[in-house]
Amino acid sequence: MATFLYKLGRLAFRRRHFVALIWVALLTLAGVGAASAPTAGASSFSIPGVEAQKAFDLLEQRFPQASADGANARVVFKAPAGEKTTDAANKAIVDRAVKELRTGSEVASVTDPFTTNAVSQDGTVAYTSVKYKVAAPELKDPAKDAVKAVADRAHAAGLTVEMGGDALQAEPSPAIVGEIIGLAIAAVVLVITLGSLVAAGLPLLTAIIGVGIGVSVITALASALDLGDSTSTLALMIGLAVGIDYALFIVSRYRSELAEGRDREEAVGRATGTAGSAVVFAGLTVVIALAGLTVVNVPVLTKMGLAAAGTVVVAVLIALTMMPALLGYAGRRIHPAGEKRKRKNMGENEQAKESAGAAAKPNMGTRWASFVVRRPVAVLLLGVVGLGAMAIPATQLELGLPDDGSQATSTTQRRAYDLLSEGFGPGFNGPLTLVVDAAKSADPKAAATAVTDEVKGLKDVVTVTPPMFNQPGDTAIITVVPKSKPSSAQTEELVHAIRDAGASALADTDAKVLVTGVTAMNIDFSQRLNDALIPYLGLVVGLAFLLLIVVFRSILVPLKAALGFLLSVLAALGAVVAVFQWGWLSGLIGVQQTGPIMSMMPIFMVGVVFGLAMDYEVFLVTRMREAYVHGENAQQAVVTGFRYSARVVVAAAVIMIAVFAGFIGASEPMIKMIGFGLAIAVFFDAFIVRMAIVPAVLALLGKKAWWLPKWLDRALPNVDVEGEGLRTQDDADTSRDGDEDRELVQV
Repeated sequence: MATFLYKLGRLAFRRRHFVALIWVALLTLAGVGAASAPTAGASSFSIPGVEAQKAFDLLEQRFPQASADGANARVVFKAPAGEKTTDAANKAIVDRAVKELRTGSEVASVTDPFTTNAVSQDGTVAYTSVKYKVAAPELKDPAKDAVKAVADRAHAAGLTVEMGGDALQAEPSPAIVGEIIGLAIAAVVLVITLGSLVAAGLPLLTAIIGVGIGVSVITALASALDLGDSTSTLALMIGLAVGIDYALFIVSRYRSELAEGRDREEAVGRATGTAGSAVVFAGLTVVIALAGLTVVNVPVLTKMGLAAAGTVVVAVLIALTMMPALLGYAGRRIHPAGEKRKRKNMGENEQAKESAGAAAKPNMGTRWASFVVRRPVAVLLLGVVGLGAMAIPATQLELGLPDDGSQATSTTQRRAYDLLSEGFGPGFNGPLTLVVDAAKSADPKAAATAVTDEVKGLKDVVTVTPPMFNQPGDTAIITVVPKSKPSSAQTEELVHAIRDAGASALADTDAKVLVTGVTAMNIDFSQRLNDALIPYLGLVVGLAFLLLIVVFRSILVPLKAALGFLLSVLAALGAVVAVFQWGWLSGLIGVQQTGPIMSMMPIFMVGVVFGLAMDYEVFLVTRMREAYVHGENAQQAVVTGFRYSARVVVAAAVIMIAVFAGFIGASEPMIKMIGFGLAIAVFFDAFIVRMAIVPAVLALLGKKAWWLPKWLDRALPNVDVEGEGLRTQDDADTSRDGDEDRELVQV
């Protein structure tokens, strides 16, 4: 591996014009493809195999006139205090509004609240439902403006009017300001770490080109592959973070090779062969974690994972090829590590003395690692207890999908939601749709009646509508309104109770009943993700565990890496619950409404954080292993690893935190939540697990940490992540006191 990448780096350095031209051409082609691609339509959401999805698919077949995919708007009217919507004057206002709503060209139907029993029992609240011919993302602004204009006129006439439904949902605004701030912080960290504006600019340039290609390809394929906006946003988030970090590791290693006295082409080759090998395996763990999301069997999650994984692959390839080419262009504008401008006027002896003094002086990483090695038990206990305490809120994790009830109280959608809850009860905003499939039944009406009678007897049920049959009369729809709000545990229990009761009522028939609707779909979605979490963890952690055994030639080191990841991800989930569910410090990051955590958030965060955690594990621990292999004792190897790697790993973690935190300003709740979750998870993993718990555990294990059965050692392939194969080349000009450890990975 190291030898191949060494040759690749030197080739890219020598053929820099050709390499740069290829990447610029790829970026141009991707940009042209994105610009010329057809506008993506509404991104579909489906969960193959769950009951709610089966019922939805059946409705599309048996009730095609229902336009199940069409956008919905709900206009809610409330009479002034002491009046009712059924009063003559107020009724006239509502009737006029309903008539005006029906004039829209994209409107499929508008209900009359006074003929469809859409008036509250006390008469103070009424609502009308507007069904459109097109899906919400395809609804034109004039149609939305028309609804708002009707509501404004009714409000001016004396009624309180609020609007809800997916038809009126605003397009999520990107976190542009946050992203700019994140990139600015990344630039500052790069300048401090790499010592010059030129060196700092190269990782930013390659990362931007990489995400530009990745996001452009996603945009070009969005219509054909049914990709949503969140897909490109998450690819941008992850691509920027890993793209900057991977390039940083190679540039940092390049500067270290220059400091050893090598010429620039040789330094590029060795940097690509050593740090580049670590980049390959670190990127591979991220790709495994993201691509592994396919096991969940939720198309939207699969697409997000694969798109982000593809962007990571591009980031790795750019770091291995374009970065060496750009280093060739930079030439002498990038200085060796530790070089000061004043050294240009020094003689060789003076420079040698200064370099020797700098090498002998322990840096911050050395001092910290020495402290941990002296007090491993205290550091380990403090780290584990601290993360364990942070993980406590995760025991109260509640999952769900956003609806109008999760909007800020200042929005008309939330006020409409509250008015309906006030007038019709909390469960009115989450009705359940029962689909009675009686195509094989001898008496479809009897089957539907049996289901209706059975469901009426269940607790937590407010209303059960009479069955509504399709034209052939073989399928019926029954609407059930629960007593509890959609996201409550009681409503979830009711869904399961209805399914059991329906199966019991139709036990002696060939009919069956299916429960669907937004509430049931959310429940089934959350259950699917819960059921998939353990298999997903088993697959991803298992594959990464095997990969790390190959990299580290150890059993206990990969095991420790996996356990440390579990600590950091549980602590991060605890922080997410505390902020987004409990509301702790929510005002600081702009969380306007607390509620259940989005169902796909935990499993997506687990996948991404695992991949990123293994990044730091690879970059930090490979240096320790090489020091141990070349004669240092186990404790001293830990200190050596921190001496050469800690500064760059800390910089990489700060950059990644800054990039992820930049997305907290997004208006899309899921993007905001993922940005916060990933930022806090990287903080926990990089600074507590990798920087404190890992060296403490390795110090306690001693040489046992690097134990590997001989039979397994012989069976494993030698991937040479540390670049040992490069030591056979002529390296006389860089050896110091015969100590060949200077050829170790210095990331």
